[in-house]
Amino acid sequence: MVRRTVRLTVLAAVSVVAMTASACSSPKPCAGVGVTSQIGVMFLQRGYTDLAGASYELCAGGRCGKGHLAQEDITRISLRLPDDVDEHLGTVRFRVTPKGSNHPEIDSSTDVRLTRQPDGCGGGAYSEGLAFTKEGGLTTKIPPSVRAAWRKHLESLASSSESS
Repeated sequence: MVRRTVRLTVLAAVSVVAMTASACSSPKPCAGVGVTSQIGVMFLQRGYTDLAGASYELCAGGRCGKGHLAQEDITRISLRLPDDVDEHLGTVRFRVTPKGSNHPEIDSSTDVRLTRQPDGCGGGAYSEGLAFTKEGGLTTKIPPSVRAAWRKHLESLASSSESS
């Protein structure tokens, strides 16, 4: 009888440790564990000449991300934000400077309020998707033309990986 009690006590202790370590008190797995706060911009390059090698800068929440563009129809750029960011992000600025130039061809900004993405375990992160087009500038409303270009881009990636 003592052995059985010891086994039940050990089993109960292991169960408590497993639940505590899982970062989720629910018996369901936490699908969103690991969500990060970020800003993403889908940049439709239509209407611009050669932007291959152009540098970009995306700034928000006191941080900036920089890189270089490839010549493609649509580009997705993202900037990770601090974990303690809240929904009142403020201004997001997007700049693109052609290769060999000191003057940005694109310099656009907009005020952004972030959307909370829960992780399914009581936590979460704040993020927002934006789009940039020559006609519409930087906006939180993703135009149908950007959605269509992104879908086409993803389909081309899928078909190229299938053929390899």
